[in-house]
Amino acid sequence: MSKTSAAAAKALTSSHFELFGLPPAFALDLSRLDAAYRDIQSQVHPDRYAHAGDAERRAAVQMTARVNEAYRTLRSPVRRAKYLLELNGVDVAFETNTAMPREFLVEQMELREQLEEAASSSDLDLMARELALDKRALEAQIEETIDGRRDFAAARDLVRKLMFLERFGEDIDAAYEALEA
Repeated sequence: MSKTSAAAAKALTSSHFELFGLPPAFALDLSRLDAAYRDIQSQVHPDRYAHAGDAERRAAVQMTARVNEAYRTLRSPVRRAKYLLELNGVDVAFETNTAMPREFLVEQMELREQLEEAASSSDLDLMARELALDKRALEAQIEETIDGRRDFAAARDLVRKLMFLERFGEDIDAAYEALEA
């Protein structure tokens, strides 16, 4: 087996954290992740194997796809938390279980109403700043729940809340675009 094929086989069977040489935790040193990603990509990018045999080119393409997916997962707080839950045997069931605490849902409905009433970019700026603060606070809770207490079941509900906030951030972005149109 070639060096590239061996590296691709290892990458395809290791966790995302192992692939980048990082401990499996919600709190990540993103600069270390970025550096490891660049290092791996420089070694396995398909362009480096343009003149290699078919098997090596296929292995490089597989490895690159795997590295890109792992990087996107670990770079995103929501995807990283979801992945950690899955690694620890927690069925996230985000698509089938949409139950949320009533208080949280009421808060989300109020935020959506505010978004519909936003008339200027300064209104949206304020909402985006408040959302960023809420997300950071929730991410800190997730870090404590996953990394500190290792309570993956409790983390599931926090991650679902973070997913709601991520979607709301996308809606704010869409509102900015609508104002510019």
